[in-house]
Amino acid sequence: MSRKIVQKSELLARVQAARQAGKSIILCHGCFDIVHPGHVRYLEFARRQGDVLVVSLTGDSQIDKGMHRPYIPQELRAENLAALEMVDLVYIVPEPTACQLLAELRPDVYVKGRECEESNDPGFAAERSVVAGYGGRVLFSSGDVVFSSSRLLEVLGRDGELEAQRLAMFCRRYDISRRSSAGLLEGFSGLHVLVIGDVVLDRYVLCDATEVADEAAMLSLSRQEDRLYVGGAGIVARHLAALGARSHLLSAAADDESTRFVRRTLEEEGVQAHLVGCRPRLPEKTRFMVETQKIVRLEDARTHPLDSVREREAVGWVASIIDRIDAVIYCDSGLGTITAGLLNLLAVVLAGRRRIVAAGAEGSRGRLLQFVGADLLCPTERNLRATVHDFERGLSSVAWSVLDQTRARQMLVLMGRKGLVAFDRQSQDPHSPEWNGRLRSEYLPAPTEPSVDVMGGGDAVLATATLTLAAGGTLMQAAYLGSAAAAIESARLGNVPVEAAALKRWLAGRVELTETGVSAAAAQDADGVERMLVSPLPA
Repeated sequence: MSRKIVQKSELLARVQAARQAGKSIILCHGCFDIVHPGHVRYLEFARRQGDVLVVSLTGDSQIDKGMHRPYIPQELRAENLAALEMVDLVYIVPEPTACQLLAELRPDVYVKGRECEESNDPGFAAERSVVAGYGGRVLFSSGDVVFSSSRLLEVLGRDGELEAQRLAMFCRRYDISRRSSAGLLEGFSGLHVLVIGDVVLDRYVLCDATEVADEAAMLSLSRQEDRLYVGGAGIVARHLAALGARSHLLSAAADDESTRFVRRTLEEEGVQAHLVGCRPRLPEKTRFMVETQKIVRLEDARTHPLDSVREREAVGWVASIIDRIDAVIYCDSGLGTITAGLLNLLAVVLAGRRRIVAAGAEGSRGRLLQFVGADLLCPTERNLRATVHDFERGLSSVAWSVLDQTRARQMLVLMGRKGLVAFDRQSQDPHSPEWNGRLRSEYLPAPTEPSVDVMGGGDAVLATATLTLAAGGTLMQAAYLGSAAAAIESARLGNVPVEAAALKRWLAGRVELTETGVSAAAAQDADGVERMLVSPLPA
């Protein structure tokens, strides 16, 4: 790393030494996602205004220009700036604005681009006030060449090599290595996890597209093979067992051959299930496929809620095993297993001992907002937006709305093939002023793996992330291991549980998981540098 890139303590010391030598200090601050000719002329202009040019850049923690921004991780952006001859010192700012840095550095001149001169942005207004307060000057560059990083990025698209670097940076920042991941996987085996939700049968009808039908302009399919999988809450419980945990499942069921198939499958895979008979038949979703392309999905799933007698029966079973349960996962498809009455009764049983509580909701009938006080929510972006009927605002604002209404602690928003976004509160103490403050977040791109069937990836994330948190891992470790499980799942056809051995093999082949760089990242954090994105509150 260039000696120009410094932590705050070194920055202040070197600026003080320059001042004692009679030199003037210039500060430029910005995102610098892609350093283009406009940036170069702006920095050259700034360098002519004094003796020492300090460039501070907005850390990944503050950029809220869309899911894929910043395009360039903060470490690489800092290296780009340090490579410029006119730049003397580079510092990554972990705060929302440059106000704190300005107050401590007190540069003689603060240089901004011409586009800021008429800006009403409250962040820049606060920065300008700080400079005026200590008697400094704000100067706007000539702005004779105008480029836009955002427009350049629209043209560039997604670069696989850069995505790999983003993954590597992510792992170094959050102490994600083969060693730490192996330690967490070992911890899975001692955990007991209870899954509560709707078991759904997932039927795959594999077909061959033969021709256009004679009677109308429609596709004619030739049925070749049927495959039946235990899905819904069932696959989450199956993932847990395959990953080495002791898995327990509570679900509504029927008294038919389908339910007997579910019982046999769960027993064979080591899931202890309590199936409450209240349905005429199990919910079923049938997907017609040609090769790996789904043509249509047929849903036969009606809501049959538990009545008060069966709610008490279900809670009685939970009470009989609750002392050994380390985590609880709610999987709500809105089909009747999870009722308001059941949640109220379970709240009494679960009170007391600290357990990880995670929740996911599927489809238009799933109710994410009912899981008040959860440790982890794990919705898709579509489900998250549908929950609050908001399809316009930025993702961070929508996430804040749901976390605010549920009083939940953390959230992983699943973006399918794009990856996921992790959201966390600045403080996990509900009595702290920071509890309702800005959300920390981090975008984790999906590992570049061949995808056969994206169905079930969210279930794999929910199961693996919950186990990671219960084993003592962090949200970011949970996000990474959850993404790994989803990548394995998407490379398979149908709802097949991800085994611990498969996850270990996958991790062993990942180039971003190295033992180097972890200590360096920790050393950088020693100076108080925040390592997560911080998303703004809703307007």
